[in-house]
Amino acid sequence: MSGETVTDDRPINFANILELIADAVPDRLALVAPPARLTFAELDARADRTARLLRGGGVQAGEHVGIYSVNRAEWVESMLGCLKLRAVPINVNFRYVPAELRYLADNADLVAMVVERRYLPTLAAALPDAPLLRLVVVLEDGTDPADDGGIGALTAAGGPLADRGLRVIGYEDQPDDDGPVRIPRSADDHFVLYTGGTTGLSKGVIWRHEDLFHAAINRPLADGSVAQRLTDLLAHTSNPPLKYMTMAPLMHGAAEFASLISIATAGTMVLWCERHFDADGVLTLAAAENSTSITVVGDAMARPIVDALRANPGKYDLSGLMVVANSGAPMSSQVREELTELLPNIFILDSYGASELGHSGNESGGRRVFALTPDTAVLDEHLEPVAPGSPEPGRIARRGPIPLGYYKDKAKTDATFLHDARGVRWVVPGDLGLVREDGTVLLLGRGSTVVNTGGEKVFPDEVEDALKTHEAVFDCAVVGVPDERFGERVVALVSLRPQAPGGEPTPAELATHCRQHIAGYKVPKEIHIVDSIRRNPAGKPDTVWGRQTARRLSEEAAQAAASQAHTANKEVPA
Repeated sequence: MSGETVTDDRPINFANILELIADAVPDRLALVAPPARLTFAELDARADRTARLLRGGGVQAGEHVGIYSVNRAEWVESMLGCLKLRAVPINVNFRYVPAELRYLADNADLVAMVVERRYLPTLAAALPDAPLLRLVVVLEDGTDPADDGGIGALTAAGGPLADRGLRVIGYEDQPDDDGPVRIPRSADDHFVLYTGGTTGLSKGVIWRHEDLFHAAINRPLADGSVAQRLTDLLAHTSNPPLKYMTMAPLMHGAAEFASLISIATAGTMVLWCERHFDADGVLTLAAAENSTSITVVGDAMARPIVDALRANPGKYDLSGLMVVANSGAPMSSQVREELTELLPNIFILDSYGASELGHSGNESGGRRVFALTPDTAVLDEHLEPVAPGSPEPGRIARRGPIPLGYYKDKAKTDATFLHDARGVRWVVPGDLGLVREDGTVLLLGRGSTVVNTGGEKVFPDEVEDALKTHEAVFDCAVVGVPDERFGERVVALVSLRPQAPGGEPTPAELATHCRQHIAGYKVPKEIHIVDSIRRNPAGKPDTVWGRQTARRLSEEAAQAAASQAHTANKEVPA
């Protein structure tokens, strides 16, 4: 695009992929992020500009740059700008409080941050404990332009950070650097994804570009083959672009990977950029852009879409929609059936993967049943493959193109990345699976969420699916609560539909309903009605909140029962 010489033997690197596609189909629409609409040539040029802005601010190859924003075009530009410099974009959860941001800034060794102005107060509170941070690039978002969150006072003469040399610039400022951006890059360049912050301290998964490409991004070409070299991707440019509707926040791996898939396949990414999920708005945008696929994260997104479709028949022209892709959380059978009824011409694709695994399988033959990729297997405690039909579950693992480990966490890396007796290196993140006779795998869930009650293992997904078949249940979360007799007991938190057809069910009625679908030991011993189920912005349940809330409500219920029993005893005549 800039007249710089580009050879055809470049390695697989995501910045190289963008430049390859932009040169081949410059006028093809690459990104719709309302109000922005960018062709591949425009996206490439904007990423070049961001790269120059960061490089002019001192960012060097290999250094880490945080992106602290809700979905918008500049998020994608910033990610790609980092990759062009061979720097590493770091996803920042925009819901973080100062303590969490301090941890991330320090753990990730951030030297720069691209941040929406509304989040500057949180950043200002974390700055004193982020000694490497020397550049802040501000994205305007409608917040008062004079509000810097106190950063000015921290860095002004006499301020506590005056000696650091921290620079604060605007995203649209003129870059100090005007040098070439198309530089030699490597397949070994790092892509780091921070994950796991809802259940503990967030950790950075380190991928090589080429490994991540083959594990999660590469999609079949028209002849059924998969790209092995960079230029193989040019085959995608001869096809009409697929239009990928993405609703999850880019701060989560599923959305980041979706953006890279869209670029690598010469497609168009349609990005939901409002600050809150709204099913009507999502469907309106998908219809306006004639999206060919919509990606959801379990029932948290799929159920509101079902409700909007049912409440507004004929409102949304989804004639171009071919696939509803689900990843990150299970979709209940009830929602799946309703979605199929309302959109009879679409294909529902359940994908299995993780931040450490990439794409590792597709649904095959039933809910939570997956045909795993050739590099993925279910292993026993000796890291040997579990035999088909075995009644014992094992841990799902992947070999081949897998991450290098966790950033600055050797203990976690050593516990998760293991070598078997033959020296083969596996990543074993913790999901459990049961290998069926035909070789497909029933996904049981994360081992850390399994409820062990009286020696029986109960997998929350199965119980949640049973609860969601009740017409009054909108959402639910199942967790284990400590129990003196059984070790743990199964407890369910349930949110109900505002106007359920049959009225509001009692916990006892919901338990009776569950018994029609699952064994008695799996039926929740307690069911608590709550206003809503807390989930992270990508739609995954907040496990810590679930356990704390269930335990608190369980204790309150026990105290109330004890109080009633005491009162009843006092009223009994001597």
